[in-house]
Amino acid sequence: MTLAIARCHAEMSAEFTTPMPVPCKPQAWAAWLVKLMGWKIEFDGLPTKQGVLIGYPHTSNWDFITMMPVKWAVGLPIQFFAKDSLFRIPLFGRWIRFIGAVPIDRSSAKGVVGEMVDALKTHKQNDEMLWIALSPEGTRKLTDGWRSGFYQLALGADVPLCMLRIDYGKKVAKITDFMRLTGDVQADYAHIVKVYKGVQGFHVNQASPIRPLPTRKSLASDTMQSHQHIP
Repeated sequence: MTLAIARCHAEMSAEFTTPMPVPCKPQAWAAWLVKLMGWKIEFDGLPTKQGVLIGYPHTSNWDFITMMPVKWAVGLPIQFFAKDSLFRIPLFGRWIRFIGAVPIDRSSAKGVVGEMVDALKTHKQNDEMLWIALSPEGTRKLTDGWRSGFYQLALGADVPLCMLRIDYGKKVAKITDFMRLTGDVQADYAHIVKVYKGVQGFHVNQASPIRPLPTRKSLASDTMQSHQHIP
C-alpha cells in the first residue's frame, strides 16, 4: 500500500468520530437475550442515516439466530432485500417484513444492485433512514473470495460501509468499524482485511478469504444470492 493510499484511509477513519451522530433505539429485552447467550456488543451509533452493512464471517445458520437479537438489542435499522414473490406467501411474507426484509423486483432493467443504489439515493435525498445488510461471501460454504455486490452498492450510492465482526472466538459482535470506499479495490480490500484480522466464525475453516472473486455472471445475480443470508 502506498503512502498516499494509507493516508487516504486514515482520513476516512477520522471522518467517523465517536460517539456517532445517528443514535439508535435499543431494545432491553433483546439486550437481555444477547447477554443470556453469552455475547457482548460493541456499538457507538451510526455515522449517517444511510449505508451498507456487511457481516463476516458467515459460516453457519447460527449467525442469523445470534445476530437478529444483536440487531434488536442496539436498535440497528438494518434492512435486506428479498424477491417480491416471497412477500405474497401468507404469514411468511409478514414475518420476513417484520425482521427487516424489503421486496425488490429482480426483473428490473437496472438489476438488483441498481435498484438498491436508487433506494439509498432516494432515502438520502429525503433524509430518511436506510441501512442495507449483505453477506459478502454470499453463502455459508467456503468460497475463493467475496462477491462484488456490496462493494458496487456502497460505492455507487456513496454511503459508508459498516464492517460487522461476527466473532465466535470472543463472542463479540463489533459494530464500530466504518469506511468510505475509494474505488481502489486493492486498497479498500487491504483496509477491510485489517478490520477483520483475528475474527473467528462459527466454523473456523469455512471463512472465505477477504478478496474479490473474479467477475462472473452478473452483479444482480451475485447480490441477490448474498442478501438472502444475512438480515
